Amino acid sequence: MKAYSLDFRQKIFDTYKTGGISQRQLANKFCVSLGFIEKLLKQYRETASIAPKVRTKQTPPKLNEEQMKILEEIVEAKNDLTLSEIRFILKEKTGITIGISTVDRMLQRIEISLKKKHCTPQKKRLKEFNY
Repeated sequence: MKAYSLDFRQKIFDTYKTGGISQRQLANKFCVSLGFIEKLLKQYRETASIAPKVRTKQTPPKLNEEQMKILEEIVEAKNDLTLSEIRFILKEKTGITIGISTVDRMLQRIEISLKKKHCTPQKKRLKEFNY
């Protein structure tokens, strides 16, 4: 989720400082959570700044380069596998368990789409059995 803009934060902070309004009323007025108001005011008390915090450390990817290559090989070998099946085969080959959504993100990272094509011959088969 994206951080609230500095202008919006400034409006909230100015309203709190000028009016005798409670934090709960402030949250309702600006349609934000009470927790956000509490964190914003705490951040101001500690750092004298209301700017959004900059995220310096990113979470490392779940799979390293070697495991990403294995994932790519799995998909190239059988491109009609579901995410669950890919996840299972990846676990067998690498011993690493990751979630289905993580498999999807890793495939997006290597620019592989698993969108399935509709099978039209199946419709023809259904017509054959309708006597």
